[in-house]
Amino acid sequence: MTLALTSSTLPADAVEVGRLSDAWGIKGWLHVVPHSADPQALFYSKAWFMCPPEGRYARGFSAFTGTVSAAVSEIKPHADSVVVQLQGVADRNLAESLKGARIFISRQEFPQPEEGEYYWVDLLGLEVFNREGEHLGVVRDLLPTGPHSVLCLEYPLEGAEPGKLGERMIPFVSVYVDKVDLAARRITVDWQADY
Repeated sequence: MTLALTSSTLPADAVEVGRLSDAWGIKGWLHVVPHSADPQALFYSKAWFMCPPEGRYARGFSAFTGTVSAAVSEIKPHADSVVVQLQGVADRNLAESLKGARIFISRQEFPQPEEGEYYWVDLLGLEVFNREGEHLGVVRDLLPTGPHSVLCLEYPLEGAEPGKLGERMIPFVSVYVDKVDLAARRITVDWQADY
């Protein structure tokens, strides 16, 4: 049997949301390891884009090269992860051949977040300013710390060699975050540069 996946290109707003980890059962179902603790985007999207694995997952992978897309026939939660049936993957051997493939979804396919909630991918690259208008840096990462996330900013170090960046961390909680303006790509915080 051969895989019935469609050769494709990644959408410009594609976000990597998980990885196919192994076959599940004998009818072509696949076990998915989502990158998020709340993988709702996987359930909303009717088509997934997949790319070959990288690093240690790439060893022996030969199911496809480049980017492919597949329609989601059925998806359901299973324990602390997700299982999926992709159109054209009808037996365990085909499912096993996809082990390690990376899953991408168009950002516009994500469910609408609640008021005051944000997808991490939307916060990356936003400029951060304090109430006084002082530029504190650019969001390069978010760090989950249990009760809340922490914005990890990068900023140019004064008097340092060109390209040398400092790091600043600000708790992403309403006590410190005054406003997130996604349209303006700006976050305003109650935070000082010397904290």
